[in-house]
Amino acid sequence: MNLRNGFPLLIQQYRALFRKNLLLSWRNKRATFLQLFSSIFFIFLIFCIQKAIEARFSSSSDYKSIADPKPLVSPPIPPCEDKNYIKLPCYDFVWSGNDSARIRSIVSAIMANNPGRSIPSGKVRPFGTKQEVDAWLSSNPMRCPGALHFVERNATVISYGLQTNSTPVAVRGIYEDPTFKFQIPLQIAAEREIARSLIGVPNFSWVVEFKEFAHPALEIFSAMGTVGPSFFLAAAMFGFVFQISSFIAEKELKLRQFDFFLNNSFLVVFSVFFLFEINMLGFAFFLSAFLSKSSSSTTVGFCIFIIGFLTQLVTAFGFPYNDSIASGFRSLWSLFPPNLLAKALNLLADATATPQDVGISWSRRGECAPNDDECVITINDIYMWLLATFLLWFLLAIYFDNILQNVSGVRKSVFYFLNPGYWTGKGGSKVEESGICSCTGSLPTLEHTTPDDEDVLEEENVVKQQAREGVMNPNIAVQIRGLVKTYPGTKIKGCCNCAKTSPYHALKGVWVNFAKDQLFCLLGPNGAGKTTAINCLTGITPVTDGDALIYGYSIRSSIGMAKIRKLIGVCPQFDILWDALSGQDHLHLFASIKGLPPASIKSVVQKSLAEVKLVEAAKIRAGSYSGGMKRRLSVAIALIGDPKLVILDEPTTGMDPITRRHVWDIIEAAKKGRAIVLTTHSMEEADILSDRIAIMAKGRLRCIGTSIRLKSKFGTGFIANVSFNRSANRQTPPVRDEADTTHHEDVKRFFKHHLDVSPKEETKSFLTFVIPHDREKLLTNFFAELQDRESEFGISDIQLGLTTLEEVFLNIAKQAELETATAEGRLETLTLTSGASVEVPVGARFVGIPGTESTENPRGIMVEVYWEQDDSGALCISGHSTETPVPPNVHPAPPLEATSRRNSRRGQVHGYVIDPNLVINRNSL
Repeated sequence: MNLRNGFPLLIQQYRALFRKNLLLSWRNKRATFLQLFSSIFFIFLIFCIQKAIEARFSSSSDYKSIADPKPLVSPPIPPCEDKNYIKLPCYDFVWSGNDSARIRSIVSAIMANNPGRSIPSGKVRPFGTKQEVDAWLSSNPMRCPGALHFVERNATVISYGLQTNSTPVAVRGIYEDPTFKFQIPLQIAAEREIARSLIGVPNFSWVVEFKEFAHPALEIFSAMGTVGPSFFLAAAMFGFVFQISSFIAEKELKLRQFDFFLNNSFLVVFSVFFLFEINMLGFAFFLSAFLSKSSSSTTVGFCIFIIGFLTQLVTAFGFPYNDSIASGFRSLWSLFPPNLLAKALNLLADATATPQDVGISWSRRGECAPNDDECVITINDIYMWLLATFLLWFLLAIYFDNILQNVSGVRKSVFYFLNPGYWTGKGGSKVEESGICSCTGSLPTLEHTTPDDEDVLEEENVVKQQAREGVMNPNIAVQIRGLVKTYPGTKIKGCCNCAKTSPYHALKGVWVNFAKDQLFCLLGPNGAGKTTAINCLTGITPVTDGDALIYGYSIRSSIGMAKIRKLIGVCPQFDILWDALSGQDHLHLFASIKGLPPASIKSVVQKSLAEVKLVEAAKIRAGSYSGGMKRRLSVAIALIGDPKLVILDEPTTGMDPITRRHVWDIIEAAKKGRAIVLTTHSMEEADILSDRIAIMAKGRLRCIGTSIRLKSKFGTGFIANVSFNRSANRQTPPVRDEADTTHHEDVKRFFKHHLDVSPKEETKSFLTFVIPHDREKLLTNFFAELQDRESEFGISDIQLGLTTLEEVFLNIAKQAELETATAEGRLETLTLTSGASVEVPVGARFVGIPGTESTENPRGIMVEVYWEQDDSGALCISGHSTETPVPPNVHPAPPLEATSRRNSRRGQVHGYVIDPNLVINRNSL
């Protein structure tokens, strides 16, 4: 299949990832709604703040442009209830001079002629003298806003005094003016009625008008210029946190009061917000290079918001965008995106501070903004800064993402971009060509150990010979050359000391070839190094030493690894799927990323779904899949795009038997034209699918070969199953497992006499014998005679086969555990039939028991220990044989090593290991 490459592949991959992000956003509606509409919430808050401020100053004309002020004509005396903090009952005014009839008539006229309303007599209280008024006001505070004091001097002269409380009182931040609200209306009313009384004309026109000076509007408090930057930063931080954690950016919406948008050019305002969001995207990408966990994004986002909030407050007060600050410091300050946003919003807000301001148009974006006296930076300068810093963050993000080590310690050289191969894509077969750094520091050199198995040694010599000659066999897909992976020790800090654990050698020099058109199965217990080897081959984990060539490309070269990733398909041990995407979406995404032609993607996806039986669940989200369905989807992803190397790490885990068999057929059919590496814990799966099998333990290859080769070499021998006829004397139907057992002893004696073996398993229906390989020459005549005597022994069927692959696996694992236990002194407690306890090395098969020497058994007794694996893959004791004498050819027990003494329990008996070959050879004599 011809795959796309170059720029068309880049465009296709971009579209695939963009489609994936759209699907994830659509299917996570709550998170998407929060990201998109959180800004609307902050916009609404700014709008409410601005309207509240405007309402606060709505009664004042200071913030309005007044060219022709309207006159205030004869303001009436207001009701006393209009005064702030008045006590009830209250009076509109009180007066003194009650002794004069003329003054009483004047006060009556004031009450009757009050513009807009007449004042009731009950709202006015008369007094005789000014002292009486003062005494009443003192004893009745807050019950009257003002008082009039009249004195009739003579027939043509009437004097008066005005007494009001001039202290302004505020309610909810709004102050009342006692002069214009109470004093002037009382003064106008008193003078009007006194004049009418003196001239004797009751309808004499007395009009007094008040006008303020014409003035321009003062600048009102701007919510956009003051709190707008912080609010918009808070809105942007919702998307910013998601950008850091998922390396994508979400576009935020922006808004402000109407003048801000109506007077400033829409394109100018939009460009500010758009470039700011783009800048924040690049800034988030830059910060993501320094973060290893997505959970840290919330903390980082909150810190960025706090820092941005503080720097925006400083920017709002003009720092450092003024002539007194050096330009270098202004440039440094402008690298932080929130600072540029704050300055841009200040310029836009100041440009629309009053109704007369025309704002900033697109054609005047490079000129000084209206009302900007400093004119240190323009809107166009801010555009350039936002665009330039975005490119800076983006390039730095790519650079640091390559040179900073990831969680596995992988990174590139500091000057990787100077290598021509990085740009041309050529090379990659040598480590020197843009090598990948391991970043594990200095580690102890691992000494080479010669393999115990001759097949492993032969494989190692073949690979070394090919490596020395520099010849790559065209039939070899993968060549592993002494692969070593060592993890450094970790520091353990205590309250008083600091210790460090020893380095862990996960791979200890692996030499092996993986042939084309074959399935290579890698077996081993947990912790053997299988997954580490796969991670090294796929570039997830850097190697400590050695190398591997995949179709001629080195895994230690960044150029080579870039090409290797185009050739391989991987089914990881744990499913890496998006819960919100369906199986069909996953396959479509990976097919596009692989570079399949767009016209063929749909058919390839449908074919892959059919192969793994996921057609009916194609449009169901992967989060609703069962474990087996997820594994099938991962297998389909690994095989899509026709990869030359397929790595399957436990692919059938969690599948039912029918589906497992079907996936086996898919894997078997996929061998043609590619190499497949399989790891599994199913011995049946390995036996059926593999062309070659290698068993790893403790970081080394312990054996390699075909299934039959391993069974014949490492198995305990042949398995013979003898089934017996059911009883013919019974009238009732036979019960399951019920058979005539009278011939069992005869068959057991026959096997003992000819082959010297005893049954390993016995039931009423059959006997199972394990026949060692050294009796193979006797089997032809033995089974011929046994068949001749079938009727005599009541035998219905005889089956002969090799030992199972599982037994081979356990034998290899036990041997590896025994070596490690011997080196580390690890022991397990074995309880004998007699009730006594003895400590034995982990994995030991035959163990001698010290202190059991007697006249009958001068060398003591021994037992065969049976081992099995627990859920974690570690060996544990499952039982033991009957106690038998130690053979004469076995040497006395060696002294207990110091390590074993330290790890053993005090007072326990320590068994010693007996070579199985000595026991088996002794029994065969």
